[in-house]
Amino acid sequence: MKRNSGILSILVVALSMGTAWAIRGQFGHEHGAAWAGAIGSLSTLLVMKRSDWIKKGLYVTLAGALGWGLGGMMSYGLLVGYGHGNDYGNVLYGLVMLFLVGGLYGFMGGGFFGVALSDTKRNVVQWVNLILEMTVGGIIFYFFLVEQFDWHVNPPRSEIWAVCLGISVALAWNMIRHKNYAALRVAIFTCFGAGFGFAFGNFLQVLGRVSEIHFNFWNVMEYSLGFFGGIGLAYGTFTSKWEQEAQDEFVTTKQIFSLVMLVGIIPFIMWQQNFEWDRIQETFVKLISSDDSTFYLCVQWGSLLLILLMAIYWIARFKSYSEITYSSLCHFFFGHWLLYIALSFIITGAFVSTYRPEQYLYLVNYAIVFLLINKVSPSFTTQSFQFSRYVKGFVSILIAIMLLSFILIHTHGEFKGAHKRFGEIPAIVDTIGKK
Repeated sequence: MKRNSGILSILVVALSMGTAWAIRGQFGHEHGAAWAGAIGSLSTLLVMKRSDWIKKGLYVTLAGALGWGLGGMMSYGLLVGYGHGNDYGNVLYGLVMLFLVGGLYGFMGGGFFGVALSDTKRNVVQWVNLILEMTVGGIIFYFFLVEQFDWHVNPPRSEIWAVCLGISVALAWNMIRHKNYAALRVAIFTCFGAGFGFAFGNFLQVLGRVSEIHFNFWNVMEYSLGFFGGIGLAYGTFTSKWEQEAQDEFVTTKQIFSLVMLVGIIPFIMWQQNFEWDRIQETFVKLISSDDSTFYLCVQWGSLLLILLMAIYWIARFKSYSEITYSSLCHFFFGHWLLYIALSFIITGAFVSTYRPEQYLYLVNYAIVFLLINKVSPSFTTQSFQFSRYVKGFVSILIAIMLLSFILIHTHGEFKGAHKRFGEIPAIVDTIGKK
């Protein structure tokens, strides 16, 4: 393995995914997560530079986007508050639960991405069967874990984590049953990366609060999830044993559907859910000299026009969906990512005020990736699936989270707004399963 090239390749994906996930903080939910997942998936494909993967790049990108997007159903706002406490039990609980939520994001996102990569003429993925299995898994896990056992991780908010856990278990079982170990490795490493990144991000957020530096440390936490999730996604993809490169003719309709979803449906839902009049007015009334309804209309409908124009451009740009090239996919990656950044600037008002300095750091990350992406090409030695190795990795991450929790409680007193679910540490055992 060329060490420097390998590290830079992973860094490109980590920066892309981290930035996209930080942008997602402005939009939230399934649509924001899906767009961020698309950026991470695209960067991985472009770094790998496999021509057969590039040809089906839109299809693979949509799969990755939908996998990450599923995690957007989960609620975690209250979990973040546990890390702001000053007693070990509650802080540890908060970080471990964030590891769970982030890990589920990563497992579904990395798993869908890996399954799509492995979809060839020799090994056709039966998506309908897989979706049915995941649906049943989500229903069963939610019913038993939440409704029957009363395992409430996030009371009084949504417990959709149980649905996502059921989806992930069904997805894992499908990959094991079909011996799709390459995709399973991608899912596991992305799970570990995103899970650790979310817990570590909460750690950084609390330290940022301690420092009293005026900065959006919530966004730092989101960036951390994407950055480490990107590391896991890249490493898992680069080091798994895939089929030899094959020049299959890819079904054009799959690519067209994927592109319409990526540039039309997902962005439109995101616009409809976020560019509301009340939110726009609340943001800009503080940033401009007057309560200008014309300006608000320009922001609201101008953003939609921008999305529509870009959608039309990309649909026209890909004239031959069965012959997608590295160059065309690279242009799409940077254009689609830049649109995401532009919408973030618009919704936050960063284009009329510098009160959100983290917004401009997105452009710094964008520039770094732009300069590096054509200069890197990983040459990793493939590795086989080793269950014991993943158990050790899981235990190592839990130990690291225990250490982070110990550090946090010695950095501050109890912050205002900190959440507390348990009393003394021994009470944790007695409280599990109670609302």
